[in-house]
Amino acid sequence: MLRGLVQVVPADTVTAVVNTADDVVLHGLHVSPDLDTVTYTLAGAVNDDTGWGLAGESWTVMESLERYSGQTWFRLGDRDLATHLYRTDRLQSGATLTEVTDEIRRAWGVGCRLLPMSDDPVRTVLTVEGVGEVGFQDYFVARRHDVTVSAVRFAGADAARPGPDVLSCIGDAEAVLVCPSNPIVSIGPLLAVAGVADALRRARARTVAVSPIVAGTALKGPADRLMRELGHDASVVGVARLYAELASVLVIDGADADLAPQVEATGMACVVTDTVMSSPEVAAALARRALSAVGAPPAPAR
Repeated sequence: MLRGLVQVVPADTVTAVVNTADDVVLHGLHVSPDLDTVTYTLAGAVNDDTGWGLAGESWTVMESLERYSGQTWFRLGDRDLATHLYRTDRLQSGATLTEVTDEIRRAWGVGCRLLPMSDDPVRTVLTVEGVGEVGFQDYFVARRHDVTVSAVRFAGADAARPGPDVLSCIGDAEAVLVCPSNPIVSIGPLLAVAGVADALRRARARTVAVSPIVAGTALKGPADRLMRELGHDASVVGVARLYAELASVLVIDGADADLAPQVEATGMACVVTDTVMSSPEVAAALARRALSAVGAPPAPAR
């Protein structure tokens, strides 16, 4: 979605507020998977086959760690490790996550501004049937999200403050776009941080969300299954019900066109277009349609 957006508006006019509740400490290193994936993607360096990590990565460190029966279920590539080493060192020296994130994105030549949702620790915790509470990476990577979840909470969210400029960016933005991410564990943590959901409610008239569900299925990840397990309708209608207070428009795929009246019954306007971003051109067209839905015509990218 962001790759499409920067094709239709200047990158330096875009701010991405990114989930940090997936962050984890591994081998003593602070890993921020969502921030890194966004950075690598916008830098044109992401591994498109996996959707995470760096293209052309090597795995010498992980292979060597296996010799000692070390923890390798969460794979960190050799070049990717440099990012985590740098972040950890800077955080330990007193820098904030916001400051370090800006340094990293500049080093990669990323024109968008990237803001962690908070500099305070927030962690997604899921209750897995027959197991109890586990951290997000345990659920998503170690268990391959192939387990039944009965509850989700965001530990630390009550005490967390929004990152610097997060609320002002939402308040000042010409348009706010809720990307087609998992509404439970990708967007949910942002909304759990004090003030973020209220800021979106105030910006509702210029906020548009893109559904991550197409024809009842998540194209990537466990969003559809999580929604069902937690009592939500795993459809664009269920997405609309989750976002109706926060966004005035929901963009859905043509495969769900027949559900547009039900989406509109939640109080949201509904835009039907191609949301399956199979190419850069489709992603750009989706970004244009989303922006125009809230009266923010795209300007030529420079």
